[in-house]
Amino acid sequence: MFDIEEELKKLPAKPGVYIMHDEVDTILYVGKAVNLHNRVRSYFRKIHGRGPQIEKMVKQIARFEYIVTDSELEALVLENNLIKENSPKYNTLLKDDKTYPFIKVTVGEEFPRVLFSREMKKDRSRYFGPYTSAGAVKDTIELLNKLFKLRTCNRVLPRDIGEERPCLNHHIGQCLAPCQGYIDREEYRGRVDQALDFLGGNYNMILKDLEKKMQEASEELNFEEAIRYRDLFESVKSVAQRQKITHSDGEDKDIIAMAQDEQDAVIQVFFIRGGKLIGREHYYMTNVSGLLRRDILQQFIQQFYAGTPFLPRELILQEAVEDMEVLEQWLSGKRGSRVYLRVPMKGTKEKLVELAAQNAALILSKDKEKIRREEGRTIGAVREIAALLHLEHISRMEAFDISNISGFENVGSMVVYEKGKPKRSDYRKFKIRTVSGPDDYACMKEVLTRRFVHGMEEREELSAKKMDAEYGSFTKFPDLLLMDGGKGQVNIALEVLKELQIDIPVCGMVKDDNHRTRGLYFHNEEIPIDKHSEGFKLITRIQDEAHRFAIEYHRSLRSKTQVKSVLEDIPGVGEARRKALMRRFKSMEEMKAATTEQFAEIPEIPGNIAEGIYRFFHPEEEKTKPIENDGSQ
Repeated sequence: MFDIEEELKKLPAKPGVYIMHDEVDTILYVGKAVNLHNRVRSYFRKIHGRGPQIEKMVKQIARFEYIVTDSELEALVLENNLIKENSPKYNTLLKDDKTYPFIKVTVGEEFPRVLFSREMKKDRSRYFGPYTSAGAVKDTIELLNKLFKLRTCNRVLPRDIGEERPCLNHHIGQCLAPCQGYIDREEYRGRVDQALDFLGGNYNMILKDLEKKMQEASEELNFEEAIRYRDLFESVKSVAQRQKITHSDGEDKDIIAMAQDEQDAVIQVFFIRGGKLIGREHYYMTNVSGLLRRDILQQFIQQFYAGTPFLPRELILQEAVEDMEVLEQWLSGKRGSRVYLRVPMKGTKEKLVELAAQNAALILSKDKEKIRREEGRTIGAVREIAALLHLEHISRMEAFDISNISGFENVGSMVVYEKGKPKRSDYRKFKIRTVSGPDDYACMKEVLTRRFVHGMEEREELSAKKMDAEYGSFTKFPDLLLMDGGKGQVNIALEVLKELQIDIPVCGMVKDDNHRTRGLYFHNEEIPIDKHSEGFKLITRIQDEAHRFAIEYHRSLRSKTQVKSVLEDIPGVGEARRKALMRRFKSMEEMKAATTEQFAEIPEIPGNIAEGIYRFFHPEEEKTKPIENDGSQ
């Protein structure tokens, strides 16, 4: 038994990391401390104003453990690793699964290439980025290869020079074929240096060179070449204009600012590389209730820069964080050179921080508005339906539909909506067992009976095992049953529920003569519904979804039946071989297009049967087959 009071007395007055566990040993929180003795004890004292989130967490602590470190810096690194590994419930967590692209120039090779990369390695290559748009990176690489006619192949040069023919890029004029020795190392390196200048932001020389070549080609009446240079000129000009100068020092830096509300925070980061704003990105932080802005910023810096492959020289912050010196020391160790954390008070950097904060606030408000609109379409729509039917509460709704063609392969569908959203994992299909012919009422009675009897049996089984009564899609009963039709379908549902002694409201979705949703049938009367309301739109979506699901199932059964009936006519193909053929080929068309060899590849089908199947699908070949001369007259 873990005695918290006793264990608190044993805490050392040293730096380290502490881990809080609940009664089932789940990690609730991971934190770092300069002094473990003081920090951990503070959780179990009555302190006013520390926020409901912490109070809630403290009530769940069953035990704690700690790891002593030599310094606060070591504690910070260990805290990062443990948070990333365990994602504790009460830690502020960075929601980010992105990997950012780089442009990689393989300058360590004799004949370098310009490549797309998702990570930055210590491999003697030069990296540019990270960029926020993979598409922009690919466009830039394509432009560089066209401009400077660089190779894109994986051949090892100069070892493989002359061993294979040049590729298509050489034939269409997009590569100077160093693989054939058509360009020497020095000239090729010159072109790579130009590409590096371009990536570094030096566009003027390239623009002048392209403009000169365009004019020369035009004067020589070589208009196709002139147009090509003109298009390249416009492409480079476009790329150059996208690079907005933000500071004249040419340094790499990230601008970091944020906005927050009661529950969430958005961090906005501007990426500045070589003095140019190359992109921006926003990140969400959860569990921020009761935290100060500086605490959220510190958590973001720790978690984001623990995993990013590139560290700029400067992080420009909205406000100072608590452990500035420790963070600088840690980041500098990761970068391999000094990293500075700065809070600007005036000038360009301060304006950029303000701009980043405005962007973060805009994103946060937009997302909240988006959530409100989504709730209107879902939860709000469910509330409208509940109010219309005078029901106290609706969460789960189930809708049923029957599909058949002249009684062929009767099927039923069950679709489930919870809080106004489809719950596809709970959808179910029913192949009608007891009804032959087009009798929708009898089919619906079978479907509903099977659905609820199965649910009652599952409930009894779970109750005997003392398990959660909401386990399983059939076990959970709906708050409202929706029938695709009016009075007749509703009465069938009410009859089934009465027989099974289940009390669930049943509502019919009535359609007009054009098969469009018109209203709801409830308690023996048709209730009109505003066609512009979110409730009406939700009813329409549910009705269409139930119909779609039933039709798709019916279509798949028809297809399988048709294939199976055709295969029954093939000599030597019994039940096992029919199933093997249906597993191997998705459709009758695919089967007809198959060769004898493809049929013979199926383990269950020997060579002579494979030949017979092929001849069955291609009888015309048998008729046109030439008669062999056996020597008789």
